[in-house]
Amino acid sequence: MTSFEADYRRASVRPSPNHGERADGRHPDMILLHYTGMPTADGALDWLCREESQVSSHYFVHENGQVIQLVPEARRAWHAGKSSWHGESDINSLSIGIEIANAGHPGGLPDYPKEQIAAVIELCHDCVKRWSIAPERVLGHSDVAPIRKVDPGEKFPWAELHRAGVGHWVEPAMITGGRFFQRGDAGQPVEALQSMLSLYGYGTEITGEFSEKTMGDVEAFQRHFRPERVDGIADFSTIDTLHRLLSALPRYS
Repeated sequence: MTSFEADYRRASVRPSPNHGERADGRHPDMILLHYTGMPTADGALDWLCREESQVSSHYFVHENGQVIQLVPEARRAWHAGKSSWHGESDINSLSIGIEIANAGHPGGLPDYPKEQIAAVIELCHDCVKRWSIAPERVLGHSDVAPIRKVDPGEKFPWAELHRAGVGHWVEPAMITGGRFFQRGDAGQPVEALQSMLSLYGYGTEITGEFSEKTMGDVEAFQRHFRPERVDGIADFSTIDTLHRLLSALPRYS
């Protein structure tokens, strides 16, 4: 692709060849946040712009807050891979993908610089305004691809984004003792947990059995909404936080 005009006025443009048409004329109604998971920002950006990589995103945010647009928002960038949310599997056709330069878990999960997060917040605000994206549809890659993906990681400051008016969040319940559910458990309470995860959007199968898949979905939920402890065990803190998030959604409130 030759150069194009940036959708976000503060972005510079570096075209990636990796994109296509959004399916069925869909418009983006979701923002998906990623970390690059590579040692250097320049290496990650170069990879996203190589045809051989077969991956891309709409935006790339450097550690210093510089924003680069790789794919026009009207096009389908290739960033989500095999994923699902609320029963839809072509997340690339539904979303704007933002890659955030961070070495991630392979690099020891470094903190995100303040300048970078400020730039992500401003970029998200701009996308939300132009496409009328609901707060609960600002998600992490790990939300739509549990087990397979863990980015942007438990150190990503979702609470800070929410305080700035981006995304859906409630203060996580305190971690205490009490009853919990884990791999191998079964019964109606597990089915109720699976139903709540599915209602929120996760691709959780409602079987009444706490399977490996359910554990992965719980881990993904914790990584985003209860990051203090990510262990895949559905304790009171996890379940209460999930319940309050559901209650705060417009369709359930």
